[in-house]
Amino acid sequence: MAASVPIFAIIGHPNEGKSSVLSTLAEDDTVRISPIPGETTEVQNFPVMIDGQEIIRFIDTPGFQNPRQTLAWMQDYKGPNNQLLTAFIAAHRDDPDFRDDCNLLTPVAAGAGVIFVVDGSRPVRNMDKAEMEILRLTGAPRLAVINSKEDDSSYLDNWNAEFRKHFNAIRVFNSSRANYAQRIELLESLKAIDQQLEPLLKMVITTYQSDWHARNQRTAELILELLRDVLGYHTTAPCDPKDNETLSKQKLTQHYMDYVSRTEHQTHKAIRTLYKHHIFDLELPPHSILQEDLFSDKTWEFLGLTDKQLVLAGAISGATIGAGIDLAAGGVSFGVFSALGGFLGAAGTLFKGKDLIDSFELLGFKVGGESIQVGPARNIQLLFILLDRCLLFTSHVINWAHGRRDYDQAALLREQDGDKKGFTSNWSSDDRKVCSQFFMALQKQDTDTLEKTGTRLYEMIVRQLQHMSEE
Repeated sequence: MAASVPIFAIIGHPNEGKSSVLSTLAEDDTVRISPIPGETTEVQNFPVMIDGQEIIRFIDTPGFQNPRQTLAWMQDYKGPNNQLLTAFIAAHRDDPDFRDDCNLLTPVAAGAGVIFVVDGSRPVRNMDKAEMEILRLTGAPRLAVINSKEDDSSYLDNWNAEFRKHFNAIRVFNSSRANYAQRIELLESLKAIDQQLEPLLKMVITTYQSDWHARNQRTAELILELLRDVLGYHTTAPCDPKDNETLSKQKLTQHYMDYVSRTEHQTHKAIRTLYKHHIFDLELPPHSILQEDLFSDKTWEFLGLTDKQLVLAGAISGATIGAGIDLAAGGVSFGVFSALGGFLGAAGTLFKGKDLIDSFELLGFKVGGESIQVGPARNIQLLFILLDRCLLFTSHVINWAHGRRDYDQAALLREQDGDKKGFTSNWSSDDRKVCSQFFMALQKQDTDTLEKTGTRLYEMIVRQLQHMSEE
């Protein structure tokens, strides 16, 4: 292991939340978290890897087994201070009564810093004071973390008073609710515990931040790829002689809807993996709008744009078509076609928005001979629905602490007051205009416009993701 990698042992009394703190800091949901005291019996390393390089390591340790007896031995120790831990471990390594104490102090003896975790919802006990004094005597760089599991601050003053006597820095941290910004803040606190660690931790934080930004960028790319694939979907299918035209269109529409749902699911799975949620499936609660079928009326009522916003988005699309006609006519019409295109686009979009999915307005169809040309999508609302669902899912994922396990308590977008609850309905008119131009470019397969508007839409999504991370 390179000396340039900072190492921290997570230490605390059993069932104090130390494994949850470690899981959240390391972004590793494989850490075993149990309500049963003493579940951690062995030292386990959790290196944090970015681009194939270890940047920091956290060590999960068992809880103190006999802190009072351990402290008494250390207070009676007469040898050199820098050999205190090695002497204690040598004297007790074969004693089963001190097995856990030796295990948790071994990485500290090897030079690891200490992150001491306590449950802030209970009062300070004499046993806690003994543990704090043991850690002070080790001379290791030390951060105290008050794991405020239930946001209960009634004992906070008492904990702070004791911690000031024994630790270099103190941090209140809710390991079950901590988001990206709060994890960075805790790492910033570690810089204060030892001057020699400061440059290493600055590098760790910079690497974390760069990696997070890269994840946001890749997520935006995945969302943009989804929009391109789903909205630009088109194919030619043979007409089944056994079916009439209406039945053929119904089958092709259902095939398309299945394709969209499947592609969306794959995108969500890729996003979840980017943010390192591997073991625990983020099963969304029943009240989540993401549990609704993509093409259900409830989804389309709840997400996407309002009627007014939808009309404006349609008017922009129509005006885009009309402007092309004016240009082709050499400008002789003085904008008549642009105005007419805007009106028809707005009206058409409104009607399609009202009659959500139960017609063939979702896709374009061209019937000729023994085949039907299917696609691309004609309803711009589908773009906003897909965007909202991807952004909602990502918001849920990036703000779900890896140390959290109460998936049944997730509160993801409950229905309320019949208002739109997605992201896109709060975007500016300029942002929605970009979406509309992107949609029209997909319909017309206008490569140049698609590239320009796609770049702008990508930047908008990255900006939205960055805002989510800072909240």
